[in-house]
Amino acid sequence: MYRSRLGGDIGDATLRYVSSVDDDAEIMAYDIIGSQAHVLMLNRCGIIRKTDAKKILAALRQVRYSKKSGAEDIHEMVESIVIKKAGMESGGRMHTARSRNDQVALDMRMKVRNDINVICNRILDLAEALVSVAGSHQKTIMPLYTHLQQAQAGLFSHYLLSHADVLLRDVQRLAGTYGRVNQSPLGAGPVGGTGLPIDRAMVAQLLGFDGIVENSIDATSSRDFAAEYVSMTSILMTNLSRIAEDLVVWSTAEFGFIELADEFASPSSIMPQKKNPDILELTRGKTAHMLGDLIAVLAAVKGLATGYGRDLQQAKQAVWSASRICTGALEVLRPLLLTIKVDEKRMRDAAESSNLVALDVSDRLVLEGIPFRVTHQIAGALARIAHKSKKPISGLQINDAKKAVRGTSVDAQLVLDVASSATVSSSLRERKSAGSSGYAEQKRMIAGRAKKISSYRTELASRENKIKSALDYLQKQADHI
Repeated sequence: MYRSRLGGDIGDATLRYVSSVDDDAEIMAYDIIGSQAHVLMLNRCGIIRKTDAKKILAALRQVRYSKKSGAEDIHEMVESIVIKKAGMESGGRMHTARSRNDQVALDMRMKVRNDINVICNRILDLAEALVSVAGSHQKTIMPLYTHLQQAQAGLFSHYLLSHADVLLRDVQRLAGTYGRVNQSPLGAGPVGGTGLPIDRAMVAQLLGFDGIVENSIDATSSRDFAAEYVSMTSILMTNLSRIAEDLVVWSTAEFGFIELADEFASPSSIMPQKKNPDILELTRGKTAHMLGDLIAVLAAVKGLATGYGRDLQQAKQAVWSASRICTGALEVLRPLLLTIKVDEKRMRDAAESSNLVALDVSDRLVLEGIPFRVTHQIAGALARIAHKSKKPISGLQINDAKKAVRGTSVDAQLVLDVASSATVSSSLRERKSAGSSGYAEQKRMIAGRAKKISSYRTELASRENKIKSALDYLQKQADHI
């Protein structure tokens, strides 16, 4: 259909190689909507007659996807169907003042902005689940880790809120990406614009865009918006992968902190006692796939000369893949988190078994006017003595305290008094720094995250409503022309 310059049709093997029809199924609806807006604009600007516009719009309503179209891409397929139904005299006018280059950029931007909104909704659902579970575990004591070694006593609610905060930053990042994606490239032509009197701003408004990608070269040949989108979703998946890794480890018999609901685990094909965390493992594995998608997009664009190149066709696959993986992971992790069983006793026993109050002893001695480096030395000595004697720090005797203060001027009885009253519960009562894992901070942070989620939902609904209103108006115009 497009081969006017060439003497013959494309061969079957070549068509299979260059065709993106199957991949383009993801954007067919956007191609039709974009074509409707383009045709309305052409008519409004006096470039095509109303009778032709009506025939084209009527034909567009009847377009259906077909794998057997024989077209190079979805744009050619849609146009060929329109011409067949409306006739060449009318249908042949649809592509006036438009190139596949600005057309595909438009379709991609429309899909990506929609996918961003879908993913943001799913992120907020997952963040809400984390906050909800945190509300039930504000007193559930657990060890917190650095270097995968027990570091301080903490609360399970605090752990959950840490991941909610990370996810809310993912929402912020995607909101920034949305603003850069939601610009219309249509009307830029192949690369340098058109001499016909089109109205690019009208098309942008009809499609719910915030504005246009002004420079025609930039509009058709840049895919930084796609790279940014896959980058942001890759960051999101790495954050989900970290949650998955924690839950995989904590569900082992060695930890036993949590148990997954049966619907989010699988049995072994041979070992009947096994309960495998496959959903979480696949989340890690799919994250690796996402990182590959990001490299694929960046590699596709990094060496292209300015202007459109067919290499850009490959960027679409990575974008579609990123959307599918992210949406799937977010949808499955929410119910998984809401149904986990937490062994609170196992978590607390682990926290109480490793002298995690050593830092709290050090801090309390600081309040007695002793330099921190001295209190650090004393608390370290107490932890070492406790470990060797297989006792908790709170169970040490005066002779142990005397050994700990050796070489300092600190009173051993003062050290013993402080150490004997140090427990994980007292540690968490006294932990009051902003954002800490102390009891007092949990209620405030949970309420704050719930409020932030609500605020983000309002912003997201506003974005979605703007697009819906624009597209509803577009359909009314198309129906009544």
